Amino acid sequence: MKSVAFITGASGGIGAEFARIFARDHHDLVLTARSAERLEEVEAELRANHGVEVLLLPADLASPTAPKELIEETARRGIRVEYLINDAGFGNYGEFVAHDLATELEQIQVNVTALTALTHGFLSGMLERRNGRILNVASTAGFQPCPLLAVYGATKAYVLTFSEALAVEVRGSGVSVTCLCPGPTGETNFCLRSGYALESALEGLGGHLPDARSVAEYGYRALFAGESVAVHGLANRMLTASSRFAPRRLVATISGRMLSRGQRKGGEPSE
Repeated sequence: MKSVAFITGASGGIGAEFARIFARDHHDLVLTARSAERLEEVEAELRANHGVEVLLLPADLASPTAPKELIEETARRGIRVEYLINDAGFGNYGEFVAHDLATELEQIQVNVTALTALTHGFLSGMLERRNGRILNVASTAGFQPCPLLAVYGATKAYVLTFSEALAVEVRGSGVSVTCLCPGPTGETNFCLRSGYALESALEGLGGHLPDARSVAEYGYRALFAGESVAVHGLANRMLTASSRFAPRRLVATISGRMLSRGQRKGGEPSE
């Protein structure tokens, strides 16, 4: 395999679109996600349309051992990862105290711990070769407290500041670190898994959701431009900039009111 991109969360949404974009530009791929069946569908499409080499390593990053196993398997196969795309992540909508603690801790495992472990595991080789690029997918949720998505927002804040710090640490090394921060995005599994009813939240706001492909294309360009933080969409850039200057308590209150719109009519969260 040559010029390999390692992509997590590659079975759908933004992760699958990253796989399509890298394949379009003739990069071989190592893809991981929980669903082996959906990964196989993506693999068949990429091989047929682009003729690239694709290695599937299905794994559940909620397992504490998964990142180490993925790193060791790529090393065993002699694969040099040139691009690491940490896309995998999920949220859990509703009041924190009402959630099962095990699920909240799985969020931290996937969104924070696995991302950190994979970054550490592949970054060392990139620095030795003085060549490589890492893209960590955070969210505009990482710029402010997120009542009703408390753990999710906190994990994305970690991804944001972690990536910003690494971008400075590796400056001049031939390696770059980029943090992609999308806002609400269509064609992803976030709402299905989190229970957040995005259509209710946007009702009456007249907002148009970007699709997963446009977000991935934006992130891909930012990755190769060596940007440290890339917030997708002008409105999102304005909102995230303003949140840095407003009082934190006010920001949290406004965020909570906006997120409370994500409950379905009748007060029941989405399935």
